[in-house]
Amino acid sequence: MLNFLKPAPPVERLPEDRIDPEYKKLRFQVFMGIFIGYAAYYLIRKNFSLAMPYLQEEGFTKTELGLALSAISISYGISKFVMGTVSDRSNARIFLPLGLILSAIISLLIGTIPVFTSSVAIMFVMLFLNGWFQGMGWPPSGRTLVHWFSVSERGGKTAIWNVAHNVGGGLMAPLAIGGVAIMGAWFGEAYTSYQGVFILPAIVAIIIAVISYFLMRDTPQSVGLPPIEEYRDDYPSKSRKMYETELTTKEILFKYVLNNKWVWAIAIANVFVYFVRYGVLDWAPTYLNEEKGFDMESSSVAYFLYEWAGIPGTLLCGYISDKVFKGRRGPAGFVFMLGVLIAVVVYWLNPAGNPLIDNFALIAIGFLIYGPVMLIGLQALDFVPKKAAGTAAGLTGLFGYLGGAVMANALLGLIVERVSWDAGFILLTISCVLATILFAVTWNVRGQDVVKNA
Repeated sequence: MLNFLKPAPPVERLPEDRIDPEYKKLRFQVFMGIFIGYAAYYLIRKNFSLAMPYLQEEGFTKTELGLALSAISISYGISKFVMGTVSDRSNARIFLPLGLILSAIISLLIGTIPVFTSSVAIMFVMLFLNGWFQGMGWPPSGRTLVHWFSVSERGGKTAIWNVAHNVGGGLMAPLAIGGVAIMGAWFGEAYTSYQGVFILPAIVAIIIAVISYFLMRDTPQSVGLPPIEEYRDDYPSKSRKMYETELTTKEILFKYVLNNKWVWAIAIANVFVYFVRYGVLDWAPTYLNEEKGFDMESSSVAYFLYEWAGIPGTLLCGYISDKVFKGRRGPAGFVFMLGVLIAVVVYWLNPAGNPLIDNFALIAIGFLIYGPVMLIGLQALDFVPKKAAGTAAGLTGLFGYLGGAVMANALLGLIVERVSWDAGFILLTISCVLATILFAVTWNVRGQDVVKNA
């Protein structure tokens, strides 16, 4: 472990009269740090999808672009797991901004140096690097959530934090289009195509990384505060055990994660959830352009609506899982994935010339799909002690991205090009069904019960 990444050590506890006001202030502050920080990761994660129609005009095929795009999912899936184990033993305040800055640098290079988009191989390498650094965002956010928010409030707080996906993903499209316009106005014809899609979002991401660093703190103990369980008198078990000792990588992996059957169940479910999520999202600009007659601006609006519809959907899903199903995430996931199935079929079968229905279908998919995405991440946090949170989330991410998202990028592109869009939507429909079934498998499981029995 590099010294500058090591967890911040505990310091002398503050006087009792300062603990409550300081805790309230810092809980809000660190939450905002991980919220805007993680949202900024999405400003520079999926820009390539908006650039793909331009790159097709330059002679690249769907199969080639799908292969290049899959690099992000491959590296992100591996990185989320590997960097999750590193993050569990790192200072979240440094880890999250560092990954964001490195990812932004890659995006700037793609946007400013034409050689980086000159071949599929080079694009694959650059997107692989971007995906690896992107994997440094979720784990430190999870580490922060479990250290600053106790078990009984974590569902709601995680749901609110999770909409950072949608805030960042939704803002990416207008920022990217703005980048194209600004670069064109400043530099003329040389920057009137896809380069601006990468440049402006990367600059904004670097600025946010700096802000996040100043907002975040690692653990409450590192700033003189008691553990969150003690502060809120909210322990995961009657034994009042808190797992405050930093665990070794071996303990994290083999004691709490790899032998946990429920972590494996949600990891497999994540394959199908992510296939639907990115199968719809990544190919929306191309599908709407080719099959429904949308232009670049209209596709960007649809992309924006898809992402931002996930905000109220995620919050509703978190509320339902807490209040209606009393902490059981499986039933909420089942209901929401059933809705996704219906919306995907409508999006698929709606004929060209009905853009209103297409937009409503995309809004419905976005509204519904991010709830299950959030629930799987939340279950990963609930199913293990907090010192293993990043690794558990990383394993589900490994399956989601290496299985689901890679298939959505590479396999779906190949199927659409070699067979048809209909064949691609058949795969999306099957994935909805399988994800719904796997959520049903966890119907009666509460995460806190798993931790108690660990």
